[in-house]
Amino acid sequence: MARKFLYFVAACIVLVIAGAFALALFPAQLTRWATVPSVDFAPVAPMQANAWEDPALWYSRPGIGVSDPARWQPAYAEDRGALPSPSEPPARDFAVFFIHPTSYVNRTSWNAPLTGGGDPEAERIARIYLRGMASPFNAASEIWAPRYRQATMGAFLTDAPEGSRAIDAAYADVREAFRYFLSSVDPQMPIVLAGHSQGALHLKRLLAEEVQATPVATRLVAAYVIGWPVSVEHDLPVIGFPACAAPLQTGCIVSWSSFAEPADPALVLEAYGTTPALDGDAPGDSPMLCTNPLTGGVGGSAPASANLGTLVPEDSMQSGKLVPSLVPARCAPSGLLLIGPPPEMGAYVLPGNNYHVYDLPLFWANTKADVIRRADAWTPPA
Repeated sequence: MARKFLYFVAACIVLVIAGAFALALFPAQLTRWATVPSVDFAPVAPMQANAWEDPALWYSRPGIGVSDPARWQPAYAEDRGALPSPSEPPARDFAVFFIHPTSYVNRTSWNAPLTGGGDPEAERIARIYLRGMASPFNAASEIWAPRYRQATMGAFLTDAPEGSRAIDAAYADVREAFRYFLSSVDPQMPIVLAGHSQGALHLKRLLAEEVQATPVATRLVAAYVIGWPVSVEHDLPVIGFPACAAPLQTGCIVSWSSFAEPADPALVLEAYGTTPALDGDAPGDSPMLCTNPLTGGVGGSAPASANLGTLVPEDSMQSGKLVPSLVPARCAPSGLLLIGPPPEMGAYVLPGNNYHVYDLPLFWANTKADVIRRADAWTPPA
């Protein structure tokens, strides 16, 4: 199970709970103590048929209007002169399905509630994540981001079977929301799939089980599996789509995980190497997929001048400004993405110079341009 890999994600929340100093000394112990539920697993009953017809089960979908967090659009930082637009409008309509990362850290349940308004703090954090991570996809004619009974953070930090059951229950919700998404958009419309962290984990499985070898596969512009490792050897063959090797390629996978330098990724690499991938084998030291977000290809390096705009958040994480040329990007042999000296992004940089929380904001404008470029390059099947 993908247990250790989320220690560094849980650390983001524990920074607030336990304090940075204690976390730096005892990261695994503190994150486990603070997040693993102390209650028995309560079976998660399947949602009723067509449950996602209810607009209340979506953070983003057509018709929500100004309250849709994915439709937020940042501005460039002031007093920087004339700057280029991150991208031109897309030439064709396309739809996005986005799966948000973990925002639920409650120890009283293995899965987040959906009824009764859900968990207020988890809902608040999820909307912040969507503003920063789904907004690069907002050139789409439709964005769909479901609420789902996400596995609590502690589900990833235990070997107990309850953790796997919680993750499976969360995936079942994502799968049903995805099926409703497909039934709701124009069946000829190209689609973009995206997710971060827990959302990316579910997206890997969704691609393997619900997209490849189906008519939907021909509509895939690209899948952005961000902040969760994709093994080139052990995941990609099961997913059934290649890595995006060029900026105009479609029907392919984009993935990266960001570290500033000097990087200390030992915990991440250990977890990646020992956790079974989609084929059931542990990747060992085989590389993870590293898409360079500044070039749109696999591997290589690009200078900071190629960065069209990093979304630098304000302290509250509710807003931010785009700053061009802030960080470069270089793929390490391990498959991690290195971004040079640590940029000032806020309080949620994780131990080891891990910029997991900022994977998408670091390359906000380039991601937006990349999505539009691939959507324009997509052609319908003959």
